[in-house]
Amino acid sequence: MEIGGLELTYGSIAIFGVAVFLLAGVYSFIKQGLKIAAVIVFVLAALAFTGGVVWS
Repeated sequence: MEIGGLELTYGSIAIFGVAVFLLAGVYSFIKQGLKIAAVIVFVLAALAFTGGVVWS
C-alpha cells in the first residue's frame, strides 16, 4: 500500500500499531506517577516507530 509516497507493508503497519500501543502505556504510567517506567516505555515506542519507518 502506498501512502504519501511511502510503500507501507503489513509488517510496518503492525510495528506502527505496537508503537501506538506503547505510547498508550506511557500515558498510563505518567498518570500513575511512574516516571522512570514511562521513560523506558517511551524509548521502546520510539524504537518501534523507527523500526516501522526503516522497514517501509
